[in-house]
Amino acid sequence: MSDARTKGLGDIGAMPGDLRRSRFSAALMALALLVLVVSSFTSLDLQWSKFADDQAAQRMLKFFSELLSPSMDSRFLKNTTVAALETLAMSAVGTLLAAVAGLLFALPATQGAGMGRAAICGAARFVLNALRSIPELVWAALLIIAAGLGPFAGTLALALHTTGVLGRLFAEAIENAPGGPALTLQTQGIPGGRVFLYATLPQIVPQLLSYSLYRWENNIRAAAVMGVVGGGGLGALLSFHMGLFHMRETSTVLLAMLALVAVVDIGSWVLRRNLQR
Repeated sequence: MSDARTKGLGDIGAMPGDLRRSRFSAALMALALLVLVVSSFTSLDLQWSKFADDQAAQRMLKFFSELLSPSMDSRFLKNTTVAALETLAMSAVGTLLAAVAGLLFALPATQGAGMGRAAICGAARFVLNALRSIPELVWAALLIIAAGLGPFAGTLALALHTTGVLGRLFAEAIENAPGGPALTLQTQGIPGGRVFLYATLPQIVPQLLSYSLYRWENNIRAAAVMGVVGGGGLGALLSFHMGLFHMRETSTVLLAMLALVAVVDIGSWVLRRNLQR
């Protein structure tokens, strides 16, 4: 008993030293971060005087005055509505293709539960990492060379990037699913494909749908600017009118983007909340 008490007192006595070391490490990290921030400011040519110049202020005032008066021309509103629907369709089709492809890649990328050899799992995970490491705009710029300008390239770009994201999330959902039902079927000699279809998949369907809906929200935002590189939709209108400094038309396109994102966010939130009940 005395040895235990002595050991406990020794641990208590060692705590201040550990606390000092942790505080010293935190101070070093804070100092390194401060040095990084200061060096970043000194290395950049930030011309604050030009930003606060009278001419710059006048240009910004003119810019915002035109931006706050959106165009309400009926023909332009019709074109904006068509572009918004095109953006919505791009995000929906891209997310649907990504959900299907992501699930197909998630099966070989899953570790354990007899989901394949280590080499296949590593190859599938590498493909998923490669797909999601390249941003949507870069995918669109690459695919435009093969598919040409328009929403087809933008849809494929969204599908490729989102496949990498959803595939990774789906693989983790499969790995974290309760293994009891699957083990019961496996002990009865049921093949692996049927085990996944009847035991694992029903447990994770709400989670897969929730992930897909969340990515759809993100793809709406990505599709809205995909036209900047020629992917069609609202981004094409935005790029065209901003390039010509048509601020009233630009304001209308921005309002359409905000409305589209808000509607999809609210609808997706309601669906995900119902799935979690």
